[in-house]
Amino acid sequence: MAINVKVMKRSAGKSSYMRATLKGMSLTFRHMAKSAGDRSELTIQYPDVKKELSPRWRGTHVMEQHEDGRPKCVACGLCPTICPANCIKLVPGEDDQGNRYPIVYEIDEFRCIFCGMCQEVCPVEAIHVGNHYENAEFTRHNFVYDLDRLMAQTHPVTLLWDPSDPAGE
Repeated sequence: MAINVKVMKRSAGKSSYMRATLKGMSLTFRHMAKSAGDRSELTIQYPDVKKELSPRWRGTHVMEQHEDGRPKCVACGLCPTICPANCIKLVPGEDDQGNRYPIVYEIDEFRCIFCGMCQEVCPVEAIHVGNHYENAEFTRHNFVYDLDRLMAQTHPVTLLWDPSDPAGE
C-alpha cells in the first residue's frame, strides 16, 4: 500500500519562521521593559520578607487537641483510607471507657501530596493542613511527623475549598 504525501504550497510570508520569532521577541522585550522600571513587585528579600500565601495554601499538617492535651483524633481510620499518597499511618487504640484514640499516628510529609483529603474526610475535624511550608530536614526520616510533633505545630491552618461557597467569600 502506497502512502500518499501531499506537499502544500505556502506563500513565503506564511512559511517563514521569522515572523513568529519576531512576534515572540517583541513580547519578551515588552515584559523586560515593563519589569525594568520597578522590581519591587518581582523580588522579595526572602527569608526576611515572606510572600503572602493564598488562604487555600496547603502545607504541614496540624493535629487538633482537646483542652486536656489529648489528640482530638478518634482513630476512625478514614484519613489513611482516603489518602491517595498512602502517607498516613494509624494504629487505633481504645481506653477503658471505650473512647478510641490513636496509639500511632504518623504522616510522612515527604510523601504527602498536600491534597487535603485527610482534612475533608475527618469527622471530628482533628487533622488540618496548615500554612507552614518551610519544612526542610537533613534526613528523610525527619519528614515523618508523629502525633506529638503534629500536636506541637502552632501555625495557622488553611481554608479548603467549600462547595457551598465556591468564591471563597
